[in-house]
Amino acid sequence: MRRAVCPGSFDPITNGHLDIIGRASKLYDVVHVVVMINQSKKGLFAVDERIELIREVTADFSNIEVESFHGLLVDFCKQREIPAIVKGLRAVSDFDYELQMAQMNNGLSGVETLFMPTNPTYSFLSSSLVKEVAAWGGDVSHLLPPTVHEALVKRLGER
Repeated sequence: MRRAVCPGSFDPITNGHLDIIGRASKLYDVVHVVVMINQSKKGLFAVDERIELIREVTADFSNIEVESFHGLLVDFCKQREIPAIVKGLRAVSDFDYELQMAQMNNGLSGVETLFMPTNPTYSFLSSSLVKEVAAWGGDVSHLLPPTVHEALVKRLGER
């Protein structure tokens, strides 16, 4: 069985993330979408909320598993015998950072990283940018799945 992992903070998941996850799901039998927990970062959504949103928006895919992990991504991969990480690249700046991570991960564990160029429609898109624009009242509905957009608007209204 061919398995890969798509890691991220997904705070919140965007259409760009979904593009990469969906494309990876066509290449692998199982794609593990993993919300990586970083205790030093305070997310807008709790990890459990992110997992639930991801499960909702990936429900049409039959081969997606969603969970969280605290620690090194390569440890997650080793524990589950997953040989590949799939990462989306938006720009050259992403490549510089992701190449270093891929080389480190491979050196630590032998896990390979596959880079997938982002759909040009989403080449500028990041969760941070979406949150910032939405916080100032900008319309980001076209950048997020509808349920995620609703959750974002609700959460920002609570602040």
